[in-house]
Amino acid sequence: MTGGDDRPDTPTPSPGRRRRNLHGRRRGRPLRRGLEALLDDLLPRLRVTLPTTGAPFKFEALFGPSTRELWLEIGFGAGEHLAWQAARHTDVGFLGAEVFVNGIASLLRRVAEADLDNVRIYQGDARDLLDALPENSVARVFILFPDPWPKPRHHKRRIVRRAVLDRLADLMIDGAELRLATDHPDYLPWILERATSHPAFEWLARGPADWRHRSAVWPATRYELKAIEAGRTPCYLRFRRRPRKAA
Repeated sequence: MTGGDDRPDTPTPSPGRRRRNLHGRRRGRPLRRGLEALLDDLLPRLRVTLPTTGAPFKFEALFGPSTRELWLEIGFGAGEHLAWQAARHTDVGFLGAEVFVNGIASLLRRVAEADLDNVRIYQGDARDLLDALPENSVARVFILFPDPWPKPRHHKRRIVRRAVLDRLADLMIDGAELRLATDHPDYLPWILERATSHPAFEWLARGPADWRHRSAVWPATRYELKAIEAGRTPCYLRFRRRPRKAA
């Protein structure tokens, strides 16, 4: 590892935030030297540090003045989707949350190759980030192929749950879109049960094709292609944040 003595694999929570150990491994196979260099040189410039408890989080300061809205991806994997979206929406600020070091390095490579200046990274548990973001600030959220935690005793670790949906409902502006995807046959009904019953979200599907087929504005990822090759069927779910009731 090059110059990595001060770069933790397990991020330390910001002061006043308790650690939530809800993830699997945080590092995979050894990285090539170029990717390690990106972790040392580029990540510190893109990394988001959460404020101390009680301090306001101003995402506008992370991006340029021409940024019109904020999009969030929770668990961006290798970063293909996030980088694709960022390259096509240069007036949007993209905030990605991920704990897996190899995935972060992969996104950094894509950011560097495409010279993207509208991507920022939170290296840690996404729920800490959700706690810090201001309400009514996020215009789109992606949670694509999250860990299904298939064993029943691990279901409490699933990211799509009522408490997280409640928080997303607070953060998302009226009309904001929530995109979810899974290839796990048990996680799909879990997601649908919780998302469709939530009063803040409207499922946009009008027929089977709306969730069986990925749209042209929803790029494929390597994980998704491997799932298809393995015989698993991905499902693509789109929800809209309903308008808040007038006070």
